[in-house]
Amino acid sequence: MLRWALIFLVAGLVLALLGFGGIGGAFVEIAKILFFVAIAVFVLLLVLGLVAGRGAGIVK
Repeated sequence: MLRWALIFLVAGLVLALLGFGGIGGAFVEIAKILFFVAIAVFVLLLVLGLVAGRGAGIVK
């Protein structure tokens, strides 16, 4: 997902440099959304991994 965010960011910057500011701005906004979604998924999986890892060593 971060790869797609980087692709959209670079495409948006190139489009803005070429004079297509409207679509370039839209691409940058999509890149921001993808970046924050990727960060949210990372944090969620990190928390789930930490919680699941704590109970693995306990034998009842």
